[in-house]
Amino acid sequence: MVEEIKVAYVFPGQESQAVGMGLDLYVHYSSAREVFDEVDKALGFPLSRLCFEGPDEDLKQTVNVQPAIIATSIACYRAAQEASQNGLPAPTFVAGHDIGAYSALVVAQALSLSDAVRLVRERGRLMNEAGQRTPGGMLSMTGLDVETVRSVCLTTGTWIAYIGAPDQFAISGTQENLAKARRLLQLKGARRILPMKVTGPFSSPLVESASARLRNALEGFTFNKPIVPIVANVTAQPLIDLEAIKQELVSQITHTVLWQQSVENMIAGGVSTFFEMGPGEVLTKLIKRVSPGAQVFNISTSQTVAEIIKWRSG
Repeated sequence: MVEEIKVAYVFPGQESQAVGMGLDLYVHYSSAREVFDEVDKALGFPLSRLCFEGPDEDLKQTVNVQPAIIATSIACYRAAQEASQNGLPAPTFVAGHDIGAYSALVVAQALSLSDAVRLVRERGRLMNEAGQRTPGGMLSMTGLDVETVRSVCLTTGTWIAYIGAPDQFAISGTQENLAKARRLLQLKGARRILPMKVTGPFSSPLVESASARLRNALEGFTFNKPIVPIVANVTAQPLIDLEAIKQELVSQITHTVLWQQSVENMIAGGVSTFFEMGPGEVLTKLIKRVSPGAQVFNISTSQTVAEIIKWRSG
């Protein structure tokens, strides 16, 4: 048997989605089918069909992609639990990248799956409206340090939206200011400057109206004390207190996602192994860049679920 170790469960956010996500889990695991069926019922329309069949143009809309990522992430988690007969090592922490925080809340039993997808669909609607009110977007990049990126943002009226790894960032702003920032980033030596598949300048003050309205929306949902600490995006600190968690959900819409610092703090707390549960491999790659010595497992398909079970029993 594998020696007991401290692990963290982590859940991806936007940019991890792809048409077809979750389909093979739906086919192979009854627990995954139950997740998608519950989500479809909660939302009153077949979100699962959008995940499995697209079209991509509809899937990437903020109001759809946020609950879709949560549904797929929880399907990955439940499939892994089913396949292992609940034998996965219990997490010391759970954490999510932006919208992935809601997946973490579900796994920590702080929020039901049905409430989580209803809440994030409303969150997506509010963010989309804020994005239409103040049009803009986001750029991701590699190759620079945080001080250089911060200087570019101050010069061009943009904001650091997330810090994913020592040289992996995203910035938010209006399209005009992002164009200025792009030119300056190129001059500074940034690599792989890419527009992100989002519908607004998220994780910035430009979408403050969504943040304020989400605070009111939260009052319509039931939260429970989590059974495991949830590492916050805004502070990178573990949270248990419900009021602090709610404030985190409000703040994360307009503040930088401190993913690198979150990973570093989980490692400082004794975590040596991470399980990314959800579509894609975004967090798996980021964690390896933050801490090359960390053990990271990706759970996104039936094949990767099988690999986890083999590791656990070996």
